[in-house]
Amino acid sequence: MTIISSAAYDSAINAIRSRVDRPVRVGVILGSGLGRLANYVENPAHVLYNDIPGFPVPTVPGHTGRLVFGTLEGVPLVMQQGRMHFYEGYSEQQVTFPTRIMKRLGAEILIVTNAAGGINKDFAVGDVMLINDHLNFVGLAGHNPLMGPNDEAFGARFISTTQAYDRALAQTARAVAARENIPMREGVYAGVSGPFYESPAEIRMLRTLGADTVGMSTVHEVLIAVHAGMRVLAFSGVTNLCVDSLDSHDQPNHEEVLEAGEQINPRLTALLRGVLRAL
Repeated sequence: MTIISSAAYDSAINAIRSRVDRPVRVGVILGSGLGRLANYVENPAHVLYNDIPGFPVPTVPGHTGRLVFGTLEGVPLVMQQGRMHFYEGYSEQQVTFPTRIMKRLGAEILIVTNAAGGINKDFAVGDVMLINDHLNFVGLAGHNPLMGPNDEAFGARFISTTQAYDRALAQTARAVAARENIPMREGVYAGVSGPFYESPAEIRMLRTLGADTVGMSTVHEVLIAVHAGMRVLAFSGVTNLCVDSLDSHDQPNHEEVLEAGEQINPRLTALLRGVLRAL
């Protein structure tokens, strides 16, 4: 088990602040194919992950590997342009290292985005889904970033996930979607380990359990944010429809995920800008 010390967080913060020293109110994690949102940040300043001690580096195409500081709709923020995943060989503590760094930088709110497979039969590629709850298969199986000694500097030993996704922020997102006529779904995200796309039987199981989308990220970052007292807003971008039949000839792949991200970016950008404007 990887245990990250307070000194490691201090070292990373010092390295970041030596390059960029700006206020931060909101942290944003950009999922696969969704990194273009960073292009809208005003007066941007960048810090490469490689320049931050202890900061893991993504190995998956579509994840740039830098922090972007600036403002958007007048809100000071930092964007994680490129995330790390458990399946890359990083521990859950390493995967969520950037989330705690955002907290240490001053972020009170965490906005999480991901590329996900659509399980709900009513969903289509290009849909944006507001996440209102999750199924944490990786965490329930024993791979949880909060395991090991508790860091009291961030939060208490035990947390509740009943309202992991902030209800007021979710209502703001609904209001923005309605006002600006942005189609938005809502539902439950299933977090799995990857790096494989689920079998038809697994998709049918997840649907039976109440999942609407499925992906290989997000829930661990949400747990760390909740532990640290951050308010969380999260979205799935539906980049492929999950295959639930052995008779299907469809084969999900990462290239279609990145292509669909281009279709999702305008909707997601409009939603996030509207939410930030409301703050």
